[in-house]
Amino acid sequence: MFVDTDYSLDMFRLVSIIDSRLTRALSPSAGSDEEVLRSCLSRLLVVHCSSSSQLLLTLHFLENSFSSRPGLALLLIDSISAFYWLDRCEGGASFSKQEEKLSKCSELLGRLLRDYRITVFATCHAIRRIHSGLSSSSFSSSDSDRPYLCRSWQHLVTHRLLCSRQASTAGGSKEQRMRQIFTVHCSSSTGTKAHRISSFHVTDGGVDFT
Repeated sequence: MFVDTDYSLDMFRLVSIIDSRLTRALSPSAGSDEEVLRSCLSRLLVVHCSSSSQLLLTLHFLENSFSSRPGLALLLIDSISAFYWLDRCEGGASFSKQEEKLSKCSELLGRLLRDYRITVFATCHAIRRIHSGLSSSSFSSSDSDRPYLCRSWQHLVTHRLLCSRQASTAGGSKEQRMRQIFTVHCSSSTGTKAHRISSFHVTDGGVDFT
């Protein structure tokens, strides 16, 4: 299930990527690409939310969905921070009111994780710029964006993937200069596992790691 909170999901782009992947992976005897594509898309459920209240109601609805559809095991939220500033404005001077809705969403997500053993991926926008070109030895949590969402949400997070865009190099071909390279820094919230850094670029066929 994909929960789209900022209406950024491009279905045409998604279909194009899946079709490109299928074309490369399927053998001629595997059936028509269109049939397989339809089968892939039939397993995707997209929900749009335009406020924290709608997100909270959606998560309540998910309890019934996960219990009635055992095959539903992955939840994607893009993004969990979409209503951060709106909630802050609505909460006024009360800090607890500002975080009330997201805290309730976090509690519901925690219950879904516990009861249905699902996997949850959620994006969160950085509120300050991350400088690229950092080496693994110099990269630390103080250099990255600091967590700013409520504590109940932070307690749910087990792994963080911090994506940043590398500055384009002056040398190389025109195609290489136009192709944007992204760096993803993976870390455990407990700090018990070593940090990992990988690079990737986005193509017509999706993400390719370098």
